[in-house]
Amino acid sequence: MIRFRISIIIIVFSLVSYLSVTFLRNYNSPENIEKRCILKFEKDFKNPLETSSKEWGLILDLADNNYLKCMGLPQY
Repeated sequence: MIRFRISIIIIVFSLVSYLSVTFLRNYNSPENIEKRCILKFEKDFKNPLETSSKEWGLILDLADNNYLKCMGLPQY
C-alpha cells in the first residue's frame, strides 16, 4: 500500500512538472510574445479623427517604442 502511494505521488509530481515546462515553453515562444504585444498596443494605433498629424506622429512613435520594449528588442 505504501509503495502504491509513493508511486502515485511520483507520477503526479512528474506530470505536473511536465505540464509546467510545456506551458512555459509555449507561453514564451516568440510567436505568442508577438501576439500578446500586438494585442496590448493595438489600441495605440487607432487614429481618432480630431488628432492632428503632429500629435498622431508622436502617438505612433510612443506606440512603436512600447511595442519594441514589449518584444524585448533594442531600441534605436
